[in-house]
Amino acid sequence: MLPIIAIIGRPNVGKSTFFNRLTGTKDALVADFSGLTRDRIYGHMSHQSLEAIMIDTGGLVHDHGDLSVVIQEQTKLAIEESDLILFLVDARQGLLSSDQEIARQLRKENKPIILVVNKTEGINREESAAEFFALGLGEPNCVSALRGDYCDPLKEQIFELLQPNIDAVSRVELPESTTSIALIGRPNVGKSTFINSLLKEDRLLTQSQPGTTRDTIHVDFKYHARELTLIDTAGIRRRKNIHQTVEKFSIVKALQAIELSDSVIILIDGVEGITDQDASLIGLVLQNERALTIAVNKSDALDEDQLEALKRNIDRKLRFVNFVDINNVSARENENLDAVLSSAINAADVALQSVPTKEVSKLIEHLVLTNPPPSIQGRRIKLKYAHQGGSQPPIFIIYGNQTDKLRKSYKRFLANQLRKRFGFWGTPIRLEFRNSSNPYSEKKNKLSTRQWRKRKRVIRLRKKRKS
Repeated sequence: MLPIIAIIGRPNVGKSTFFNRLTGTKDALVADFSGLTRDRIYGHMSHQSLEAIMIDTGGLVHDHGDLSVVIQEQTKLAIEESDLILFLVDARQGLLSSDQEIARQLRKENKPIILVVNKTEGINREESAAEFFALGLGEPNCVSALRGDYCDPLKEQIFELLQPNIDAVSRVELPESTTSIALIGRPNVGKSTFINSLLKEDRLLTQSQPGTTRDTIHVDFKYHARELTLIDTAGIRRRKNIHQTVEKFSIVKALQAIELSDSVIILIDGVEGITDQDASLIGLVLQNERALTIAVNKSDALDEDQLEALKRNIDRKLRFVNFVDINNVSARENENLDAVLSSAINAADVALQSVPTKEVSKLIEHLVLTNPPPSIQGRRIKLKYAHQGGSQPPIFIIYGNQTDKLRKSYKRFLANQLRKRFGFWGTPIRLEFRNSSNPYSEKKNKLSTRQWRKRKRVIRLRKKRKS
């Protein structure tokens, strides 16, 4: 199981900027006024071969009107979920009474705490950190979340503290011959009914009331001589709607289930249609780079006009996953479940397949000739050769010059062509671009006597024009 880190602090100390910096994303909203973050925001932080789940929270101060109680509750839940707390303070505002009150609350939690002093760019780090020793939380770590100063050493310190927890936590080990498939979705979309229908027995508890499944359940079974492990997870509600204590860990457990799985089945309620929460769940799987398939459940309750409207809704809202199978199913009537399971297995297998370097390079060479990347400031971007650098997800490393200036649209074009040519259906593809090294970059070009004289003339003429 991945360890969990919570970012805690009063409003407007830079928690969301800090979250974006450590996770390498832009998931948390950032603006220069307090109280912007209201719900918990989850992301992944990685350092070398280690990973952790990070939670961004609202500020621990009652100054947001009617929303203050909700924000306080969300922050306390994040503290309970976490294995490590990052307590963020503002170097420019200095030590405030609210910081001291938060420090007193955090000390009661009996959890590892790292004190982080943010916004230290352009000021003396030692002087800005001195007053925060009074909090009694150890030596402050001065960083700049905006510029990224000293964030990498902080990552090392974070994982050094988490290492004993990582070693102590019992990991779920699955045999290499077993394909693990996680089932995720909103509450009451029929995840447990889906598994019971596949097994043809009432293995899991099902009710019409949302929230029947409250933990992660592993179910082993054989499907056409294939060893599978199905992972049933609790439904993921919108975080502001989570009130019961037993439900507060559902998002963390779903993230951990996705991390453990080879493929993910996302179950959607066809009666309610595609919601923003469904799209967010799909984005969560794509962020974790897992193979996936989508099943629209309760299709037996829809007539032809409703099915047609649902199809238009899917085409409009799920355009960003046009490489994934989408099947209408009925878990209760056991309709089309085999197609979904076969799609999930195929997606898991596809994510592990490898492609010869010769074929990848040949395809990239052909694409550059037939559809070259746009020129940047009159200079042509050259892509020379490529090879596969990993699997699950398939990783392709492409070498060339000025690759950092490639447009996102052209990168998507390359990913789509790789998927179309080699059949990477149902899995995200990661592209990594590397610039070729210039052997003469560190060699100075010695000017001849004639070149020196010409250079002096040019400099002299420029000075005359300026004067």
